[in-house]
Amino acid sequence: MRRRRRLRRIAMLAPPNAGSDLVDKLGWLAPFRWINGPAGSELGTGSDALPWQMGPLRAEVGIIAGTRTLNPVYSALIPGADDGKVSVGSTRLPGMRDHLTVTATHTFIMNNPLVIAEVLIFLQEGHFDHHLTTGQAIGRIAALWRQD
Repeated sequence: MRRRRRLRRIAMLAPPNAGSDLVDKLGWLAPFRWINGPAGSELGTGSDALPWQMGPLRAEVGIIAGTRTLNPVYSALIPGADDGKVSVGSTRLPGMRDHLTVTATHTFIMNNPLVIAEVLIFLQEGHFDHHLTTGQAIGRIAALWRQD
């Protein structure tokens, strides 16, 4: 029988760990529910919402939050810095290993070269490089492609 390996590190991108204020404010609208589906409706900030039912961290967690929006109307409904869907503050988790903000939107954060490089750094080293530039990130990614 194969032994299951314990997950050591997790990198989360723009997670609504404390829920999203948008769900609280717009979740009652049929178009919002249609666009975001059943899962989107479970991500409010209330104590009965899914994010508050998650268990304690069992791995080192690094979280990257975005600070750019594609929807200024949504951002006006979200307190503080946000990515158009989730506030930076609601991405945080007690016990997280590291937290980083980047200039990226919720929808496209995973395509950002800086985010890609930072995820790789966190998974390898257990922390983000808070001084990494986009140019350096592209260089790191290119170096990985050259290795293959």
